[in-house]
Amino acid sequence: MRSHLLNDTTAERYRSSVTEGVERVAARIATTSRPFTGISVDDLAPRIEAVDLDEPLHDTIAALDELDELYLRDAVYFHHPRYLAHLNCPVVIPAVLGEAVLSAVNSSLDTWDQSAGGTLIERRLIDWTAERIGLGPAADGVFTSGGSQSNLQAMLLAREEAAKAGKPADQLRIFASEVGHFSIQKAATLLGLGEDAVIVIPTDHNKRMQTVALAHELERCLDDDLTPMAVVATAGTTDFGSIDPLPEIAELCEQYGTWMHVDAAYGCGLLASLKNRHLIDGIERADSVTVDYHKSFFQPVSSSAVLVRDRATLSHATYHAEYLNPRRMVQERIPNQVDKSLQTTRRFDALKLWMTLRVMGADAIGELFDSVCDMADDGWRLLAADPRYDVVVEPQLSTLVFRYIPESICDPSAIDRANLYARKALFASGDAVVAGTKVGERQYLKFTLLNPETTVADITAVLDLIAGHAEQYLGETLDRAS
Repeated sequence: MRSHLLNDTTAERYRSSVTEGVERVAARIATTSRPFTGISVDDLAPRIEAVDLDEPLHDTIAALDELDELYLRDAVYFHHPRYLAHLNCPVVIPAVLGEAVLSAVNSSLDTWDQSAGGTLIERRLIDWTAERIGLGPAADGVFTSGGSQSNLQAMLLAREEAAKAGKPADQLRIFASEVGHFSIQKAATLLGLGEDAVIVIPTDHNKRMQTVALAHELERCLDDDLTPMAVVATAGTTDFGSIDPLPEIAELCEQYGTWMHVDAAYGCGLLASLKNRHLIDGIERADSVTVDYHKSFFQPVSSSAVLVRDRATLSHATYHAEYLNPRRMVQERIPNQVDKSLQTTRRFDALKLWMTLRVMGADAIGELFDSVCDMADDGWRLLAADPRYDVVVEPQLSTLVFRYIPESICDPSAIDRANLYARKALFASGDAVVAGTKVGERQYLKFTLLNPETTVADITAVLDLIAGHAEQYLGETLDRAS
């Protein structure tokens, strides 16, 4: 029905419909007392499966009422201070405003004739980010769907640079931390190199890549007539928030003629930090960098970018189509972002960051990120002083990995089960949401602190809840055994 198309005759309907939707979301956020309701898949799935998508409601209010029941009521709300699980941040209002604008205008950032000012805004933000990193005057980049795509494109560029130098693909090797992101292995597979092309480098007690081990593996690679294609340093590992020793890695990459990629999807918030920017010194020497604004710049998903030191390397992702971006446009200096991107149709996600910087400024974002890092320090001190818990490393960013240790039980497997149970029981209760991971072969829990509204009292309360669930499980287990 044409009455639903957004155009000059339906502008008022658009305004009232979106306003009603915003009111629903605002009401939910204002009254949400827990990060999750605890609803199970078995309870929610039948209600959604029962919806007949071939029978529309023909009424916006009715559709919003249904959405409230099927989604808004039971959504996991990242804005709640006791959501402590994954790398999901609460979002800033200017970015949400940008999201509303870009969705309605619906620009596609692949070609100039579909986006005009949007193209230039994205390019300006890429330049701004490259300046913050310190990549130099030849730097460039493009927005992506997320860190995995950014890492994939970086590995593609590294592979093509190696191929340009005459290096056979089956001899190329990538070096990455043992606690680096899995997308590097996935990228190697997608690029035809195979997962075995990724050589895993061990970490030290702070979960940072061991440069001595990296140097050894680089040398061994040459001894085996293989080619070190790329080293992936991480500025903020997913599990620990650890930052690899970037200056030392840069020295080794220069020595061995190896592409240096920095996965700063998490740690990119330090680019705006007022007091912790030094933690990523050395990032300016990278050949490529991944940043996820939707992690530590408090942006809605998705908002990410890959940046390169030498804009010429982006040509490895360039393909020309007569109907879209013919070669003549390069000579005419028409800026088509598809020339740099793995995607064709692409949202104007850059607008969210633009609105954030224009309303709040970078210093305000830096203050927010610094505050969650400070909160992680407070949380680490709580855990270190609490005999119920073993905490793995002192945080560099805002992640804490820890394990409940009962006083009277020494069986590691039983402790594993107690920690797993506590996480599941906590999620089912809806009182808080925490993540889990493995350290070695043991089960651990994880706080990812990305909400500046989270307090020490919240952390203390969640630790008490975890201990209570774990103790309940162990008590019931002992009762059954006896």
